[in-house]
Amino acid sequence: MIRFIIDEAKNILKKDPAAKSLFEAIFCYPSLKALLYHRWSHKHYLKERYTLARIISQRARRKTGIEIHPGAKIGKNLFIDHGMGVVIGETAEIGDNVTIYHGVTLGGIGGEPNAKRHPTVEDNVMIGAGAKVLGPITIGRGAKIGANAVVLEDVPPYTTVVGIPGKVIKSNRDDYLMYVI
Repeated sequence: MIRFIIDEAKNILKKDPAAKSLFEAIFCYPSLKALLYHRWSHKHYLKERYTLARIISQRARRKTGIEIHPGAKIGKNLFIDHGMGVVIGETAEIGDNVTIYHGVTLGGIGGEPNAKRHPTVEDNVMIGAGAKVLGPITIGRGAKIGANAVVLEDVPPYTTVVGIPGKVIKSNRDDYLMYVI
């Protein structure tokens, strides 16, 4: 658990220029607290202790302003900047090195209780403030979702999507390859 906290705090330092120290990242960033609560609630969810898992997740929501359903699957190095108003639904899946800004919803649009209802966000995605990503869609690796976009369809890898409804306006593949190399 301590390794997880330090790794996530280092991720915050890497992604947020406002973070000045590891101590600050650990004690002052609600995203780290929300992720710790989520790990705890997710363990109970997997053991079918659904009510306890929801109680833990609701406490996290009250403390951090970030609501992550215990059933959501989250990879490494998720950074939720500012956090207030973020909602991540039960069947959402988030890959590694994803950045989410405040007011983002990874939500469902109805459907069967035991079916995939929420988005899958692949690795290295950035989702801008206030964006709504809805339904069982996939946001491809390296994609960027603009602030306040409403995304209802799959997003190809390495593209930028903006607007209501979300439309692809740019390919980021060359930018991404430069960053990786």
